[in-house]
This record gives sequence, C-alpha cells and structure tokens, in this order.
Amino acid sequence: MRALKAAVSPDEKLRRSDLIMQQVEQRPEFRQARVVLLYWSMADEVQTHAFVERWHKHKTLLLPCVDGDNLRLRQYTGPDCLVPGQQFGIGEPTGPEFTALDTIDLIIVPGVAFDRQGNRMGRGRGFYDRLLRSTPSALKIGLAFGFQLMDQIPVEPHDIRINRVISD
Repeated sequence: MRALKAAVSPDEKLRRSDLIMQQVEQRPEFRQARVVLLYWSMADEVQTHAFVERWHKHKTLLLPCVDGDNLRLRQYTGPDCLVPGQQFGIGEPTGPEFTALDTIDLIIVPGVAFDRQGNRMGRGRGFYDRLLRSTPSALKIGLAFGFQLMDQIPVEPHDIRINRVISD
C-alpha cells in the first residue's frame, strides 16, 4: 500500500482528494452534523487541509492531538492555532481539550486500507481504535483513494469498524 500511495503524484493526490471531499460535503450526515472530528492529513493520505479551512467557521471541527498512546481532541479555529505535533510533526491545534465526546456527530478517519465490511487498517498503534471505542454514537466515515479499498483486510479483536468509506 505504501508503494501504491507513493506512486501518486502530489497534484493527482490533490485532485483525487478534492473529489472525495466534495462527496463528503454532499452527504446528509455531514450537512446535518454540528460537531465533526476529522484529521489534518499527512502527505500520503486523502488531503483534508482545504476542507478544514473551508468548514471551520460553519461547524465545530475537531482535530486529534497525539498524547502518548492516545488522541486528545481540540477544536480547529484557524491556521494560527496549529503547531507541529511532537510525535509525528502533524499539525495539531492548541487550546483546551474537547471532552464532550458524546456530542460528536460525525468522525472522518484516515486509514492505510479499508474493506467492504467496514474494517479499517491504520498505521498499527491503535490510536483511532481507542478513540472510536469512546464515541459509539457518532457516525464513522473513512476516506480512501480507490486503490486502498480491499475485499478483505486482516482484523484484530480491538479493531473498531466504520460505517462507510468514501473514495474517488
């Protein structure tokens, strides 16, 4: 999967990401959601930066911050609130931790691969599985480039399924 991701040029990745994010914007679940947790994308993921910028004034957008083995959530309030995360250098918002997890309507997650049964393969540290377990009522959507969709991926007992995948 790493080789497939690396084979996509940055321009093509942005083009495909725009198609995916347009689909997210059209989903009734997104339109109705008031509190949305998503991610600040790494270079090899579906790109979310422009989407976050476009929507943060209209919805409460939360981004994860890595804290040891867990993800803490903070609201994105604009580009000035981001600092490089200590573990991975990913942009993380500053400000108070968001703890009202039961108010999150929609969670948009990255993944290395997804399958048709709603299984998600992450990067192996279980960050999102621990977080998704604590938000059982939120709708969970994975974002993927088409080549990341598999018929079946390996599943472990702690893995949390998502509700759907949106791809290009």
